[in-house]
Amino acid sequence: MTQYQLYMKSGVPKSTIGNIINCSYDSVKLRIIHEMCQGLGIGLDAFFDSPLFQEESLDP
Repeated sequence: MTQYQLYMKSGVPKSTIGNIINCSYDSVKLRIIHEMCQGLGIGLDAFFDSPLFQEESLDP
């Protein structure tokens, strides 16, 4: 899926999606993550169930 497709499905501005992908933000609001998840057709539980969010994977 392209950034444009995610924008069209989620309504999250393309610039915001680009900034998230390019790690331009220190943090992202849960509301934005929720909107992107809706566009992807997944729930927040599925998003945060990723191994990337396991404690041993997180930076100190």
